[in-house]
Amino acid sequence: MSFDAVEAVRVTGAGPAVGSLRVPGDKSISHRALLLASLARGTSAVTGLSLGQDVMHTRRAVERFGVVVREDGGGGLLVEGGLRHEPDGVLDHGNAGTGIRLTAGVCAGFDGLSVLTGDEFLRRRPMGRIAEPLRAMGAQIDGREHGQLAPLVIRGGNLRGIAYAPPQASAQVKSAVLLAGLSAQGPTTVTELHPTRRHTEEMLARFGARVHVDGSLVRVEPGELTATDIAVPGDPSQAAFWAVAALLTDGGSVVVEDLYTGFGRSDFVGVLRRMGAGIDFDDVTGTMTVRSSRLRAVNLTAADIPGIVDEVPALAAAAAVAEGTTVISGAGELRAKESDRIAHTCGMLRAFGVRVTETEDGMVIEGGARLRPGTVDSHGDHRIAMTAAVLAACAAEGGSLITGWDSVATSYPGFAEDLVRLTGARVEAASEE
Repeated sequence: MSFDAVEAVRVTGAGPAVGSLRVPGDKSISHRALLLASLARGTSAVTGLSLGQDVMHTRRAVERFGVVVREDGGGGLLVEGGLRHEPDGVLDHGNAGTGIRLTAGVCAGFDGLSVLTGDEFLRRRPMGRIAEPLRAMGAQIDGREHGQLAPLVIRGGNLRGIAYAPPQASAQVKSAVLLAGLSAQGPTTVTELHPTRRHTEEMLARFGARVHVDGSLVRVEPGELTATDIAVPGDPSQAAFWAVAALLTDGGSVVVEDLYTGFGRSDFVGVLRRMGAGIDFDDVTGTMTVRSSRLRAVNLTAADIPGIVDEVPALAAAAAVAEGTTVISGAGELRAKESDRIAHTCGMLRAFGVRVTETEDGMVIEGGARLRPGTVDSHGDHRIAMTAAVLAACAAEGGSLITGWDSVATSYPGFAEDLVRLTGARVEAASEE
């Protein structure tokens, strides 16, 4: 059976993860492929797209602008670019922070009125960080708490290019500003505290935009995009769960194929190597091979976080079985993700018997724990739910209950089935206790 719509599951395991797989298409690339193809002149073919709910919300959003998106008969999509009119309804982005923030940048550059919202979790996430620079470019933006929270109401058009230095390192903020800059008068530059993932810059170049990257500075010139074909590679952030699964138990061995190899997306591999992991990553083919290893503690600071912002829960799980005490700091941004990811990662680890101390901007994890079965509330956070499932399947003998499991479908439909196939764990629908 499919577990994608199940609210709670019981995972019973404690065996090694062994096998090979291809994870879903990269979620970040998928969002951008749909948005840029919708802005471009001509028809773009997109294959390998993530089928998670987050990306499907972005598809429905561009369709509300009058963009035609149709199946190509072979599992891909054809996107007929050229936004045609104001959206004919509210743009509901569900739980997708990337989707709403990037779409806001597109809406700011479009001469029309747009209303963007999401589910109860997304409506709690900070939007002022994109509203501020987009207003500086000339967009009119309102929302709850003076534009700090969704729903957002955006009246776009007649933008001017700006030079912007975000107070926090955020690829989403950078991307929103760059997308708006395509429609502005004059160039737009973003200078970051630390270089973040370059999905938008890479994709803009693919679609013919004039974009220049120099370390932490990115500049985009206004101009029209040209349709192109995009084959979306596998998502490294999803592969991180399988890397950790292979490392948790003796005998683990996992191969993940066709992963995205762009700037900043495989930083978690470097962290695991620092912990002593036997892990190979082929930058040409995107193949990652992981073997069970004896892990040791590591210190992660603010300079590390931009490259592992989505992988911290999985890396925290690895730290739980490593020798020594792992310290993660400078990760305050995680409190504004799908959940308070610092608090809920700590809560998840405690549920399995790990000694962990929550700090203002991170956590301190005492490794070497003998894990016990736990009851974990994911708080609607797909990454907490998947990390808990990996711990339950590979390292905690007995059955563990995970609630909020339906959140996993936002990014990785079929995760439970892959977990069963690689680990032999038993996954059952359960009632919340």
